[in-house]
Amino acid sequence: MKAYLLTKHGSASSLKIKDIPEPLPKAGEVRVKVKRVGINYAEILSRRGQYRWAPKLPYVLGMEAYGEIDAVGEGVDRQIGEKVIAGGQFGSYAEKMVVKDYMALPSLDQFSPEENAAFIVNYMTAWVGLMKLARLQSSDSVLVNAAAGGVGTAAVQLAKAMGCKVFGTASQPEKLQLLKELGVDHPINYRELDFASVVREAQSGGGVDVVLELVGGETFRKSRDLLNPFGKIIIAGMAGLKWSKRNPLTWPTLLKNIPQAKILQMAQRSTGLLATHIGYLIEHQQVVEKEWQTLTKFVKDHNIKPVVSQVFPFAELPQAHEYIESRQSYGKVVISLD
Repeated sequence: MKAYLLTKHGSASSLKIKDIPEPLPKAGEVRVKVKRVGINYAEILSRRGQYRWAPKLPYVLGMEAYGEIDAVGEGVDRQIGEKVIAGGQFGSYAEKMVVKDYMALPSLDQFSPEENAAFIVNYMTAWVGLMKLARLQSSDSVLVNAAAGGVGTAAVQLAKAMGCKVFGTASQPEKLQLLKELGVDHPINYRELDFASVVREAQSGGGVDVVLELVGGETFRKSRDLLNPFGKIIIAGMAGLKWSKRNPLTWPTLLKNIPQAKILQMAQRSTGLLATHIGYLIEHQQVVEKEWQTLTKFVKDHNIKPVVSQVFPFAELPQAHEYIESRQSYGKVVISLD
C-alpha cells in the first residue's frame, strides 16, 4: 500500500510516499481503509522530532482518519464497510490504518467525509479541556488562544454553544473574520493589540474565568495572570515554543517557556492550572466511549460542524504541512485519498 513512512526527522520535503506492506489487525483491532486524513500540528512536530508522544522511527505519521472498516482482528464484532472515524498514535498517512476496535468510532451522518476527518482530535481536545477539566458553565467568560486553529475553532464553538462570553486571539484579518462568524464576542489581533489589555478593558478591569491555552511562553504567562478568582487555565498545546533537538542553545529558552504552575500565586487568587493530552486517554476505553457519546450528542444538538479550510490530495501531503507551517491555514486541513 502507499504510505508516508517517516524514516528521518526533517522538513516537509522529508515526507515521501513509499510502498509498504498492508498492516494486519491483531486481536481487538480493526483495519480501516482510509478515505480522508485530518492533519494536526502535533504531526508537524513529530516530523521535526519535537513530539514526545511519537513512536520510534520508522513509523507512518497521522493520528486521525475517516474511512471504512475492511478487516477485523480476532474477537472483534464489526461490520466490513462500516464508516468510522479512526484515532490512534500513528498510521493515518496511508491507504490503510490499524487501530484498536474501540478507537474506530462511529462516523457522524450529519458530517461530510472531510468534516468527519477533522473531528476527533480537535473536538475531543477542546471537549476534555473545557467540559471535563474546566467544568464550563454558561456564566463563564472564556479566552481561547490561537482561536482560528483546529482546536481553537472547536473550543470557540463549544463555548458559544454553552452560552459563554468568548474572547479569541488570531493574527490575520481573514482569521479574525472567521472568529466573528463563529460568534466570538471579542476577536483580538494579538499582533496589533495586547490581548490582556483588551480583555481587561472589556471586563471593566477584570479577567476571565477559563482560558484554553495552546501557545505557551509569554502568551501563557499573560493568560494565567488574567484569571478571575476560581478561574482555570487549561494547557492543551504549546505550539509557540521554538526549539531544536539538535541545538542545545535553544533548550534553556524552551524550559523557560514551558507552562509552569506558580503555587503561591494560585493560592492567593484561588486559581487552577490543568493540562490535557488526549493521546494518553486512548488507553482508557470506558473514558473514550463515554466522552465520545457525550461530545457527539452535544455537537448534534447544537448543530456544530468542524471548520475545514483546505483539502489536499494525498500526493500533496507535504504541501499541506508547508501550508500549515506558513500560518495561513485556519480550522482544519484535510487530505483526500479519493
